[in-house]
Amino acid sequence: MINLKINDKDISVEDGSTILEAAKKANINIPTLCHLDLHDLGLVNQDANCRVCMVERKNGSMVPACNTLVKEGMTLRTDTLKVINTRRTMVELLLSDHPKDCLVCVKNGDCELQDLAENVNINRIRYEGEVIKFPIDDSSLSIVRDPNKCILCKRCETVCTDVQTVGTLTDIGRGFDTVVGTQYNNPMHQTNCTFCGQCLAVCPTGALSEVNCVHKIYDALRSDKTVIVQAAPAVRVALGEEFGMEPGSVVTGKMVSALKNLGFDYVFDTTFAADLTTIEEAAELVHRLKHGGKLPILTSCCPSWVKFIEHNFGDMLDIPSTCKSPHEMFGSIAKTYFAQKNNIPREDIVVVSIMPCVAKKYESARPELGGEGYSDVDHVITTRELASMIKDFSISFADLPDTEFDNPLGESTGAGNIFGASGGVLESSLRTAYHMITGEDLQELEFHDLRGLKGLKEAEVEIDGKILKVATASGLGNARRLLDNVRKGTEDYDVIEIMACPGGCIGGGGQPFIHRDISILEKRMEAIHSVDKEKEVKLSYKNESIKKIYDEYLGEPYGEKAHELLHTEFVYRKKYE
Repeated sequence: MINLKINDKDISVEDGSTILEAAKKANINIPTLCHLDLHDLGLVNQDANCRVCMVERKNGSMVPACNTLVKEGMTLRTDTLKVINTRRTMVELLLSDHPKDCLVCVKNGDCELQDLAENVNINRIRYEGEVIKFPIDDSSLSIVRDPNKCILCKRCETVCTDVQTVGTLTDIGRGFDTVVGTQYNNPMHQTNCTFCGQCLAVCPTGALSEVNCVHKIYDALRSDKTVIVQAAPAVRVALGEEFGMEPGSVVTGKMVSALKNLGFDYVFDTTFAADLTTIEEAAELVHRLKHGGKLPILTSCCPSWVKFIEHNFGDMLDIPSTCKSPHEMFGSIAKTYFAQKNNIPREDIVVVSIMPCVAKKYESARPELGGEGYSDVDHVITTRELASMIKDFSISFADLPDTEFDNPLGESTGAGNIFGASGGVLESSLRTAYHMITGEDLQELEFHDLRGLKGLKEAEVEIDGKILKVATASGLGNARRLLDNVRKGTEDYDVIEIMACPGGCIGGGGQPFIHRDISILEKRMEAIHSVDKEKEVKLSYKNESIKKIYDEYLGEPYGEKAHELLHTEFVYRKKYE
């Protein structure tokens, strides 16, 4: 233990601790901006670039608290005029080179720089001078990059390079012209970016944001077309946060009521399509096991992960499941089966997906996911965008009644709901694969070894005397380590689930910001599994609407019609070195 004093308080902390960590232990607040410690997710950004956390040593010198290690006998002050003036000056300098469009900024009211300026009592900017002016990169379908709002905290660079191992974002230039940009300063869509959105999830300002599609939804609702909306499982356990409700609140019924108030013609559940995905993925797994197919089979629900493997593991494109993601399966069924049953021409249907993910925006435009001249899904909005629409309509969300999804594409099981958390897709598929192989229902439905926020998890499952070795990875860095071992032959698995975001879809780039509080992800995950527990039907193959669609339309799981509508292919993509 190291003994030191901060503001005359005696403190003992473990050797290797920073001044900031020691101050937190003593309940002494030191403002920070660039610093971000999400240690459990493998993300620690402590480059001390902003210099807001400066503290004064006994000799009068100043040091940054976030990355200065404590020493025995150290004496520090956080409350001197010198410290306060230094802190205020650093914030003023940041503001002097920052756009003054706060009232119309996408992060207005949710901006850490804005909050910090208020907390240190900035009421005027004393420094005026040259202001940087970079072009805004809105080239991608998922992420908008506004370098003019970048404060060089490098959080995005840390999460992109160290956590996700994608390496798209890096600092470019020197001195005043330094900016966090892309490889060779290319547009985002011409890089290795997977559009996972973790960069914008940690960005403290409006430098990174999702492509906003709300205006397209309003245009569709004003049209004469039939507008169908679907909502993913992870949305219902996070949306309430935008309206002051406790993290982990399950707001399914209120969300459905809000969507009906917004004017959608049909409100369906992506969880229905998750059950459909479960059937197809389990059938594909069983087919490979019985016919000597290539293993391991990799889940393919996450578009960011799919783009990652296309860029980085082009030699392994024959092992992911060919299943479309659930919301894309839904779009395909809505524009065929549902359209035919209701005598609606396909071209008169607009499918809107509400997702926790910004990569789904890019995914919906992939040419493989649709037909000639049309896409399975027309528009994608995030949980945050849906919240903004509800606020636009002045709807009192907390006071809404609980309303059921429309049918037949709104019926779901507990197995479909757990798709929203890491391990859920694998768990759901194993429940059904067990039945397909043995003809019996699995008695122990909960795979506890596959649950939780841990980035890499594995388990062994016995089915009809055969031991299947399975694994899950959340976070693309964990996925890379797993696949490197599979490629080298040092690890041998039968089934692998991969999700790009920490904890799975509950931690997606389109979810409400967690603001350094990992417990929010834990509460969302608990809520996802609570829905599974409360569902009377917990097995996808017992979903009556799923049975009906196979009987009436699709035929056999993994059959010819199912392949035509519910499966896809992958594309080898150049990796930008």
